Amino acid sequence: MSESIVAVCPTSEVSENSAKRFEVGAHAFAVYNLGGAYFVTDDECTHGAASLADGVLDGDVIECTMHFGAFDIRTGEVVSPPCSIPLRTYKVIVKDDQVCVDLEKKAGE
Repeated sequence: MSESIVAVCPTSEVSENSAKRFEVGAHAFAVYNLGGAYFVTDDECTHGAASLADGVLDGDVIECTMHFGAFDIRTGEVVSPPCSIPLRTYKVIVKDDQVCVDLEKKAGE
């Protein structure tokens, strides 16, 4: 694997239709499992220092519990204020039951 690809967690660690925080080196990721499809974003809300993995997942939208701003976890786009800065997403690679991310690519690349 490329040096930019890092293993974040086993797929079994994230229950279906939920989110969970994982730290890998200096990165804190929120890993989402939507019906068996995995998505990964930065864990910290772009509006305030709050963990998105502790937020409310409603379909493909994660709502931050601090100020109730929300993001589309597939694209990182803001879907509800007060957030205004998009969320960093990562290209996900599932290999050997591990959720991995490419640190150099965004979701969809």
